[in-house]
Amino acid sequence: MPTNKSFRYMNLLEAMSKINHVIRQNRNVESTLKLIVEILSEQEQLAHFDFFRITYDGQEYSVKGKGKSATCDEILFFTHSGKKGSMHYCTQNIDSEEENINKNQDYFFKSLVNLIRRYLNKQERLQQPVDHEKESREKMDTKKGIISSRFLQRFLNKNTNTRDVYHDLMPFKVKEILLISSLYDAYAIEREGRFSEHMLGQYGQLNLTSIPRITGASSAEQAFDILKRRHFDQIIYMVGVDKKTPIIASQRIKEKYPYIPIFLLLNNNSDVEYFESEQNKLRFIDHIFSWNGDSNIFFSMIKLLEDQMNVENDTRRGKVRVILLAEDSPIYSSRYLSFLYRVLMEQTKRIIDDVSTDELYKVLRMRARPKILFAPSFEQAVDIIDKYKENLLCLITDVKYERHGKINDNAGIELLDYARKELKNLPVIMQSADPSYAEVAKKYNSLFIDKNSETLYEDFQHFITNYLGFGDFVFKDSRGNVIARAANIREFEQQLYNIPDDSLLFHASRNHFSMWLMARQEIKAANFINPKKVSDYKNVRELRGALIEMIKEHRDEAESGNLIPFEPKNTLNPGNLYTLADGSLGGKGRGLAFINALIHNFNFLQYIPDIHIKTPLTFIIGTKEFEEFIAKNQLNKLALFEKDTQKIKKAFLDTELSGELSEKLTAILRHIKNPIAVRSSSLFEDSLTLPFAGVFETYILPNSHEDLIVRHKQLGDAVKLVYASLYSTISKDYVKAINYKLEDERMAVVIEEVVGSRYDNLYYPHISGVAQSYNYYPFAHMKPEEGFAIAAVGLGKYVVEGNRAYRFSPQYPGVEINTPKDQFKNSQVNFYAVDLEKTNLDLMEGEDAGLTRADISVAETQGALKHCASVYNPDNNTIYPGLTKSGPRIVNFANILKYNYIPLAKTLSVLLELGKEAMGAAVEMEYAVDLNRDKEGKATFYILQIKPLISQSADCEVDMAEIKSKDILLYTKIGMGNGHIRNIRDVIYVDPEKFDKSRTEDMGIEAELFNKKMVSEDKQYILIGPGRWGTRDKWIGIPVRWAQISNAKVMVETSLENFPLDASSGSHFFLNVTSMNVGYFTIQPEMHNSLLNYAMLEAQEIVEEGKYFRHVRFSKPLKVKMDGKRRLYVVHR
Repeated sequence: MPTNKSFRYMNLLEAMSKINHVIRQNRNVESTLKLIVEILSEQEQLAHFDFFRITYDGQEYSVKGKGKSATCDEILFFTHSGKKGSMHYCTQNIDSEEENINKNQDYFFKSLVNLIRRYLNKQERLQQPVDHEKESREKMDTKKGIISSRFLQRFLNKNTNTRDVYHDLMPFKVKEILLISSLYDAYAIEREGRFSEHMLGQYGQLNLTSIPRITGASSAEQAFDILKRRHFDQIIYMVGVDKKTPIIASQRIKEKYPYIPIFLLLNNNSDVEYFESEQNKLRFIDHIFSWNGDSNIFFSMIKLLEDQMNVENDTRRGKVRVILLAEDSPIYSSRYLSFLYRVLMEQTKRIIDDVSTDELYKVLRMRARPKILFAPSFEQAVDIIDKYKENLLCLITDVKYERHGKINDNAGIELLDYARKELKNLPVIMQSADPSYAEVAKKYNSLFIDKNSETLYEDFQHFITNYLGFGDFVFKDSRGNVIARAANIREFEQQLYNIPDDSLLFHASRNHFSMWLMARQEIKAANFINPKKVSDYKNVRELRGALIEMIKEHRDEAESGNLIPFEPKNTLNPGNLYTLADGSLGGKGRGLAFINALIHNFNFLQYIPDIHIKTPLTFIIGTKEFEEFIAKNQLNKLALFEKDTQKIKKAFLDTELSGELSEKLTAILRHIKNPIAVRSSSLFEDSLTLPFAGVFETYILPNSHEDLIVRHKQLGDAVKLVYASLYSTISKDYVKAINYKLEDERMAVVIEEVVGSRYDNLYYPHISGVAQSYNYYPFAHMKPEEGFAIAAVGLGKYVVEGNRAYRFSPQYPGVEINTPKDQFKNSQVNFYAVDLEKTNLDLMEGEDAGLTRADISVAETQGALKHCASVYNPDNNTIYPGLTKSGPRIVNFANILKYNYIPLAKTLSVLLELGKEAMGAAVEMEYAVDLNRDKEGKATFYILQIKPLISQSADCEVDMAEIKSKDILLYTKIGMGNGHIRNIRDVIYVDPEKFDKSRTEDMGIEAELFNKKMVSEDKQYILIGPGRWGTRDKWIGIPVRWAQISNAKVMVETSLENFPLDASSGSHFFLNVTSMNVGYFTIQPEMHNSLLNYAMLEAQEIVEEGKYFRHVRFSKPLKVKMDGKRRLYVVHR
């Protein structure tokens, strides 16, 4: 035994490393514990080791040394299931100088116990039956009316539930390969110097991610030296002229490293006879392969080992199928395995590529491919059949090979006979170099393949495609006549409705349905069918119904809520979002993808069963296309420095999109027949901290021209103009105002099918609107956190621009905020719609080129106002729901909100709460509603967009007792914002004496001039004026865009006589206010909860006086305090 202490310590580490390696191979418990004992039995591996024993579940694994034990110890352990185990070990006498060795040994054993216990716990978990039907169920806290905070974890669990089984498959991967070969032998196989490329080329072609690393050794001595330093999953020993050295070296390696599989690769087929004659002496060789000129042999050697190590786990966890190859000739087995793996992997990849899903999922699904097991003898083949008969996909057998230790001329026939008794419908290939066996194969209803066939590869490909379920499902009647085909799951489902009863029974009784689904890696669906028998059902009708229902549920679950690359050949599923180019999705696209995933993983039927929740059919062009478009067309310099927005637009329109994107846009237009919205989705648009809401452009295309080429040009131009809007004057001003760099921004584009219905030459939804989960203008007993919503007839552009629309609380939809008279005065009088007669668009006219603004009476004439309006009686100041009476119309959605024609209010409540929890902040949602009921009698609610609303600021508590009344400039309990704002001395306000409600547009222009001066001086200010800031309706406020007042850090809206505050707001404008934590206060002196000290303003230094506005400056900075929780807002000296 070595005496060097450091060497002994290194041996402990080496032993632990080897044991780790064995456990990582995921073998069964018995073989794993035996191998651990074998490693420890090597005397030099463990200092002073004498006796070692592991007991577990009634079994004992032990080894005894030759010395005399002086010290013994035992460590008990228990697994999660309560099974008891122990580790007993003894060591010899040690010198006092070597006490540290003893301490290291004790630590080694304790660590080893923990390692073994973790391994056993994992094995016990894997042995447990897999409940694929278990699903997460969302729960609502009925007392608080909110979704449980554990919903996010449940969403993640459910979202990954289908994929979990794929993650559990193939736990063992060949990651490290030691290749032992002389340089000459390696060159003999690879003559072009691309050795690794040939060995591993299949990994790239098949999108396999776990690529092994190859380490070379040119001699046995070098191999031993490398093995001392590192562990390997597989050793490939290439055998050339010298046949004896590889045998001797392999034996030595196996003795020292019994857990590493060794594969011999013979350079010459003529050497096979020699090794076959020595086969009984080569028990330490795991497999012998013969070089056949096909570099796929290396790929096959790797995959065969992985299949051998993983088959027990994969058949148990995922019910994967097994292909058994019974063949004793290294020449033919090498050839067959190369063919089999090549065909199997290519066919599996072809099927998976036809499925609409993301790339990661496709890679995961490759793990569920059938596993190939190799048996060179009759006994080994029978063992595999007995162990995996429930999972056996097919048998491929030679005729002559070993049985009872001798070559048996009929071993293959006897194996076939044995297999037929166990599995009468098992697909079988008998292969032989003797064509006369074709008749024998026919007798057993098996295929025959001639080993000498010139079309051997094609023969295997035909068998796998047509007999193992990798091709179309071919429906046959009871006489074997072909009656129908199905290329995919959707067509398969459709044919189940139509095929005759005898065909259904023919396939169901032979397990063809499960086999075909399993070939497509549809594990969950296949496992549902596989244990079922025809006799489990009362009649064929019940069997058919159960199959159809299962397939439909599986397809709907698997295909919905995903974000997947769009392929023109694929069938579109409205439940998915499709990407048209790589790169970021942008803020808007990211929000849509997120909410789409949420709504397909949340059980809305539990809370709002009477309405469908959907997103429109949506495509997203990732930012990579934008980057390549700018670079390819050399637009960067012009875009950044040109000040004329029209010139920028024309320059962008004069260029071309990529050919790949152009082709995809054509394919989209073949699918979508309704109008199309082309929307911006920049990196920071709708983000929490850097919002660009309303800055960029959206184009709505009627998509009504009869010529596809014209419609394609319009769609391409709209995409280009969205790109150009990043460089518009408005965008540049905004970017400058927030101190941001335009060159850091990137643009994605969202293409959506517009929600709505056609009415003559117009197209629009019954309802569209905006909802927020936080209400800054609560009324009566309403609470801010209960949120609010705004609804209007027609396209949502009307609402987000801040036009007059109906505002309500989703919690109290029946509570009317305004009096009947005020409702009449502020009711919607017109609406936006797509003008389908605008077939020849000029998009240079702007975002509204494809739209028209129609009087609300048009909607009534067209029947769209039926459930959305009421009648106002001015004589008695009352409102009558519905349109049965004559009189002025009020759009107040009474039939929906008061009488629940559809559960709109409840839908908004649930979705706002869901969005708030999912995004971790208050949210704003744009929506549309189609009141047309489907065959289930349900209307449809569409989520068009969701985005965060409020940035999180530190809490600010306002104590009014500490502030002297004479120092208060303004005070209110109605406002938004949270925190402190300091260092503001400037106030720009509208002089009440000069205000003229007919001149609000002129006031907006003047406000912009004042703002530009403040921007140039880099000063923030308080802005005060009558009515709503940010509206585009000049009669309810001063119509300004965000960039026109961008340096205002506090905005104050006031009410004046004959100019009361209206409760509507421009969505885009207010997202910027809240996200940038700009204070927004409402002063309504008549409500006795606010005040504005005009006298204090008039006493300050006048910096500048305009026609409407006055700019004053305080000598010292004002203090702005916003208590968002208690809703107290004050500005004081």
